[in-house]
Order: sequence, then structure tokens, then C-alpha cells
Amino acid sequence: MATTAQWIAGARPRTLPAAAAPVLVGSGAAAELGAFDLLAALLALGVALALQVGVNYANDYSDGVRGTDDARVGPLRLTGSRAALPGQVKRAAVLSLGIGAVLGLALVWRSGHWWLIAVGAAAIAAAWFYTGGKNPYGYRGLGEVFVFVFFGLVAVLGTTYTQAHTVSWAAGAGAVAIGLIACAILMVNNIRDIPTDFTAGKRTLAVRLGDRRARRWYVAMIWGAVVLGLACALANPWALVVLVLTVPAGLLSLAVLAGARGRLLVPVLGGTGMFELAFGILLGLGLAI
Repeated sequence: MATTAQWIAGARPRTLPAAAAPVLVGSGAAAELGAFDLLAALLALGVALALQVGVNYANDYSDGVRGTDDARVGPLRLTGSRAALPGQVKRAAVLSLGIGAVLGLALVWRSGHWWLIAVGAAAIAAAWFYTGGKNPYGYRGLGEVFVFVFFGLVAVLGTTYTQAHTVSWAAGAGAVAIGLIACAILMVNNIRDIPTDFTAGKRTLAVRLGDRRARRWYVAMIWGAVVLGLACALANPWALVVLVLTVPAGLLSLAVLAGARGRLLVPVLGGTGMFELAFGILLGLGLAI
């Protein structure tokens, strides 16, 4: 029987900044349009956090029953470590995704744009079939594509749209930037797991690219996001505050390019998550001021 601490660890709290950051940027873009809605922003944050936890538990369950996590380095895997029964982890995933669905319905009701229900359903399906189902797309190197779309474009632009009922080019630039950082989080996670994923037949993008090229892509994603954040200064000069992040971007890049492996990449994974949160806070405020 898993303890409360193990369930919290299994939810992978280090990935939660990736859920909050797009809401911060999207809300900042809505404020820049003069349409910030606190209740809608809080509902969007609840949806994002619930879906992130849901996809983490779903990934834990699906990889665990396939045996992919049997020799994994990094955060606790509830299923793979036998700390919890597969059915328990599956129910936790379904519950989290269900909470996200309920909050999403409330957000749709608040905005009045009922067609967004289809977008929410697609997001939940993407969360489950990342490693779930008979032919998970995460095993075919498509994880970054879906992360970019749903944790970048959909999350940021959806947040802006449900508040302002329109989007701006600054919201679009912020959405692409957040999507790139979210992809960088997944990339460094998968760089760490290249040996075990290759053995288990999980062909992530990192496995397909190979260690060296995957590390270069990580750096390109991080710095691409910084450049896009600075470009938002054309909408509001306060967005230049993103320049503060050039230092942590450099430190993260050096750690990855220096060849850190295994457990040495765990702090980089956490650091990239915090980098995304800091980016969301700074760009969100820069657009809102």
C-alpha cells in the first residue's frame, strides 16, 4: 500500500510548473487586451493542474504494466516499483482527468464558447494515449508534438480566449515559447531515460535523435523560448524582463551539453520546470503591466 508521500511523489510535483506557466502567460496576454478574468484564470489553472497530474499517473500506470519502468532512474514510479497496484494508479489517473473535465466544463460555461468542449476532450484523450492504449504515440517519438500543441498552444491560447474571447499575436508568441519549454522538459526527461527506453522498445524522440542531437534540441528549445519572450516586448516593453532568464537558461544548457546523465539530469529536469514557471510569471506580468 503506497503512502501519502509516495502518492504525492507519483504525481511528479516537479512537472506542475509546466501546468501553471501557460495559464500565467495566457492571462497576461488577456490583461494586455484589457480583458483579464480572475475566475476564468483560476478555473484554467485548475484544469491544467488536474490534467498534468492525470497524465503523470496515466503514464505511471501504462509504462508500469508494460514493464518500461522496471529499471527507471528518477522520480518514484508507483506501478513499476510495486508501491501501488496498477488498478489503483489507473483510478488515480481517471479521477484526476475527471476533475480536469469538470473544471473544464465550468470554464466553458464561464466563457460561453461551448465548442471548446471538443478541445478539452481532445486534451484528455491526448493525456491518456501518450503511453496508454495499444499504440501509444509517446512510444513513436510523437510526445513532443502533442506536448507542444496541448501544453503550449492550446493551454496558452485557450486561457486567453476564454477571458478575452479573442487572441493576440503576443499570446501566440507566448504560446509557442511555452510549448518549446514544455517540450524541453519532456526532452531532458527522455534523454535521461534513453538507455532504458531503448531496451524497452520505447522510441521517444530522444531515442530517435540519439543522445548528442537530443541535447542540442533541448538547448534550442530553451533559447528559442527566450527569444520569443523578448519578441513580446513589441507588444509591451515590460516583456523585456524575460532577459533575467538568460542566466538560468545558460546554466541549464551547460549542464545538458556537458553530458550529465542518469540521476545527474534529475535536478536539470526540476530546474527546467522551474524555468518554465519563472518564464510564465515574468512574461505574464510583462504583458499585463
